[in-house]
Amino acid sequence: MTAREDGGALAGLKVIDLSRVLGGPYCAQMLADHGADVIKVEPPQGDETRGWGPPFDAEGISAYFAGINRNKRTIALDLTRPRARDVLLTLLASADVLIENFKTGTMEKWGLGYTETLARKFPRLIHARVTGFGADGPMGGYPGYDAMVQAWAGLVSVNGAPESGPVRIGVPVVDLATGMNACMGILMALYERSLSGKGQFIDATLYDSAVALHQPHAPNYFMGGLKPQLFGNSHGNLAPYANFPTRGRNIVVGAGNDAQFRKLTQLLGKPELADDPRFRTNKDRIANKPALEAELRVLTAERDGERFATELMTNGVPSGAVLEVPDVMEHPHTRHRGMVWEKDGYRNVGNPVKLSRTPPQVRSKPRTFGHDTRAVLKEHGFADADIEAMISEGIALVEARKA
Repeated sequence: MTAREDGGALAGLKVIDLSRVLGGPYCAQMLADHGADVIKVEPPQGDETRGWGPPFDAEGISAYFAGINRNKRTIALDLTRPRARDVLLTLLASADVLIENFKTGTMEKWGLGYTETLARKFPRLIHARVTGFGADGPMGGYPGYDAMVQAWAGLVSVNGAPESGPVRIGVPVVDLATGMNACMGILMALYERSLSGKGQFIDATLYDSAVALHQPHAPNYFMGGLKPQLFGNSHGNLAPYANFPTRGRNIVVGAGNDAQFRKLTQLLGKPELADDPRFRTNKDRIANKPALEAELRVLTAERDGERFATELMTNGVPSGAVLEVPDVMEHPHTRHRGMVWEKDGYRNVGNPVKLSRTPPQVRSKPRTFGHDTRAVLKEHGFADADIEAMISEGIALVEARKA
C-alpha cells in the first residue's frame, strides 16, 4: 500500500480552514476525512459552535462542533492584528486551499483579498469562500443562516402540510449542501490546476445552493407555470408517494411506476385497485390522489409498520419505516455501511463518500481550542521565543479569549 493509499485520496493536500459554524467547516472536514492536512484557524473567542450545547464531552467540546471538525489540527490567531495576518500568509505559502466564510469584504479590508493579494502572492492557491448571498447583487453582502436562506430561497414554502403551513426543513440542508458544493468546487479546481498550474476563486453561497435544490419545483414552474402546493408527506408528481399509518411506526410508500403499484396492491391484499379506472396510471392516481390515499390508509392500518416496509422492499416496492435518529444510528445497516465512526471516545456520523483503494477514515477526534497552535507555528519556521511572544501578546492563542 502506498503512502497515499494509507493516508487517503487527498494525502499531501494542505488546507487552511478559516471558516466557522457549519458550511465551511463541513467542507473542510470532507477533505480532511479523505486525508488532507487541514489546519483550522479560529478567532480569539473560538468557533461559536464550541458553545452550542449541551451536550459537551469530557473536554468541553460541544457535540455540534464535534460533528464537523474532526481530522483537523486547530490553532488560533487574532486576524484583526497585522502580525497575525503575516502569520497567515506564512501558512498560505505552502497551502493548496484556503476556505473562509467571513462577512463579505472582510478579507479585502485586511489586505487579503483574492484578486488583489492572494492570487498574486500564491498563484496556485485555491480560495473557496462560503457566504450567504455572495458579494454583489440586490442581496449581496447580507448575512446568511440556514433557516433564513431556506425562507428567502423558497424551501420553507414547499415544506409542510396544508394544516401546518410552511415549515423549516428539520436539518440544516442549505448549510450542508453549500459545504458539499464548496468541496466539489475545490476538487474541480484542483483538477483544473493540474492542467493549467493555476489556482482560482470559488464562490459558494447558501442562496445558490438552496435555489439549486428545487427539484422538481423549478422544472414544474418553468415548464408548466405551476406554483408548488403544500403536500405534507405526499408528492405533487407521483402517487402513491406518501406516509401511511400502521399498528407500529408509520411507513412511507413510493410506488414509482404502474408495476410497483400493482405489486403494492397485491401485497396489501386488494389487487383489484390496480385495475380501478381511477388508479390505472400515475396520471390517474394523481388526479384521484385523496381517494387513493384513503384506500391505502385503511389497508396499512393493521400492518406492522417496520415488518411490512421490509416486505415491500423485498418485493421491489420502495418503502421505508419512519425511524427516529437513535434507531438509525444503532441500525445494523448503518453499521454495515461504516456510517458510525469511533476513536478515542469520539463517536459520530462517518463520511458518505466511499473510495475503494483510499477510503476515508477518522484519524483524530475534534480538538480543544488552540491545541496545535505552538506545534503548527513551529512547523512553519517560527522560533520558540517568537511563538511565546505572540501568545503573550494575544496574536496567537492557546486559550479562548472571553468575549
